Amino acid sequence: MVDRIWQDVVGTQPPPGQGSVLLTALVALALVVLPPAWRVSRHVVTIAHEGAHGVAALLSGRRLAGIRLHSDTSGLTVSKGRPTGLGMVVTAFAGYAGPALLGLGGALLLREGHALAVLWSAVLLLGLLLVQIRNFYGLYVVLVAGAAVAAVSWWGSDAAQSLAAYTSVWFLLLAAPRPVAELQQARRRGRARDSDADTLARLTRLPGVVWVVVLLLVTLACLVVGARWLWGGA
Repeated sequence: MVDRIWQDVVGTQPPPGQGSVLLTALVALALVVLPPAWRVSRHVVTIAHEGAHGVAALLSGRRLAGIRLHSDTSGLTVSKGRPTGLGMVVTAFAGYAGPALLGLGGALLLREGHALAVLWSAVLLLGLLLVQIRNFYGLYVVLVAGAAVAAVSWWGSDAAQSLAAYTSVWFLLLAAPRPVAELQQARRRGRARDSDADTLARLTRLPGVVWVVVLLLVTLACLVVGARWLWGGA
């Protein structure tokens, strides 16, 4: 089993045609713009958001104390360490940038023909996230997501695996800017006083709206570059 997974990860798979790439992009776009679909698919963005907070906290020398995912698609990552400084800034910034950066990394792998590496990497990251989850709903969401990706990775046909990988990466790239826009709408209404942007404002003395703009530019830049890689690799 381990040998097969390793061969899948290091091996290459033929890319789908441009028509299939366009189809996966349209499916991913529908998951982002259609309200009923977004209410469900947004959980994936939350998983990536909170996971990015956790990874950034560990890489910056903080101690990760746990992650919670809630049924309203919100989440919470708790880390311990200095309440100020570069480590806290990196940790706060990583959340909204995380889905876009994950999508960009996936697009790079797909450009090189590693569709299965995208799927197995997702299984690995979800497994690592699972041990940090501290509530039952979070366990449920991560287990369902991990089981779905693992099933496609193990039993899916080559075509199904390629389409799943492309759809997933397109979704992360297309979805990443939307929570940033929603964040600014909530801030304008005074309902996000403890948001990541406001935390960054307190840490750096730059206005929260500046951080919203920076995060939006990062997510849009990842979308543009990632889309070129996905389309160019087809």
